[in-house]
Amino acid sequence: MKVLVTGGTGFVGREVCRQLAGKGIQCRCLSRRQPAGTLDGEWAGGSVLDADSLSKAMIGCDAVIHLVGIIAESPGQTYEGVHIGGTSNAVAAAQRAGVDRFLHMSALGTRPAAVSRYHRSKWEAEERVRASGLHWTIFRPSLVYGAGDAFVNLFARIGRWSPVLPVIGDGLGLLQPIGVDEVARCFVRALLPGLSEGRTLDLCGPDRLTLLQVLDEIDAALGRRRLRLNVPRPVAWGQARFLEWLYPAVFRQAPPLNRDQILMLGEDNVGDPGPAEILFGFRARHFGEGIRRFLGPRADRVS
Repeated sequence: MKVLVTGGTGFVGREVCRQLAGKGIQCRCLSRRQPAGTLDGEWAGGSVLDADSLSKAMIGCDAVIHLVGIIAESPGQTYEGVHIGGTSNAVAAAQRAGVDRFLHMSALGTRPAAVSRYHRSKWEAEERVRASGLHWTIFRPSLVYGAGDAFVNLFARIGRWSPVLPVIGDGLGLLQPIGVDEVARCFVRALLPGLSEGRTLDLCGPDRLTLLQVLDEIDAALGRRRLRLNVPRPVAWGQARFLEWLYPAVFRQAPPLNRDQILMLGEDNVGDPGPAEILFGFRARHFGEGIRRFLGPRADRVS
């Protein structure tokens, strides 16, 4: 079997490719830039926004794992363009190539009337997959953590030089974090024929934690304690608007904070891990245990 992984050089994609290789499954990684270092599979230059490159990358493949998504917009990359347009391109390329197994990564909280454009665009992407006629499975992960993630490691870095950690609003919105290796395991297992076709599955851990509790767990893993600095939502909103203008205009890249992220932090981001755990035969780790594998003092020996 050969699998095309869109976004195969990203945080989740690398782990998916690693686990595919571990199962003896050939992997082709579609990304715009050739990655530095080793890659568990062959690299195919291209983008989900380029239909021709998708069609070329699809040749000889038996399944698609579609991981591409953005958490913030940048010049040339909008939620609608990447999530809806990119998914539509990937679906169409699979249809043309006769590749009928399609695994799609969405996001927990996705729904048609969501407050954020991020979640609304993710819903539209799901709808394109459901209407495709392919043998599809949709996964909705909560916060995905692991070595190299952009959330846990961000707060860990801030805490190394700052005595306080910023918290937007009251920090009481619930999260249900899951390890990147556990997410990847579900994608790889879902390739088995008939196991999960036509299913939309939440991927989340056993712990429902507030953002404040997530920060407590990070502090505990690092053996330290940092104060919390609550940033009022109106203040954060104004900062986000400014950064949304500054970073694309000056640095030509996505801002480190945007208004959609603030909207999503104001909601609970939780789901039901049971169906996926029963279907794929695993139990997700507790968050504290999971982050100690790469943040703790012995992380280099266990991660």
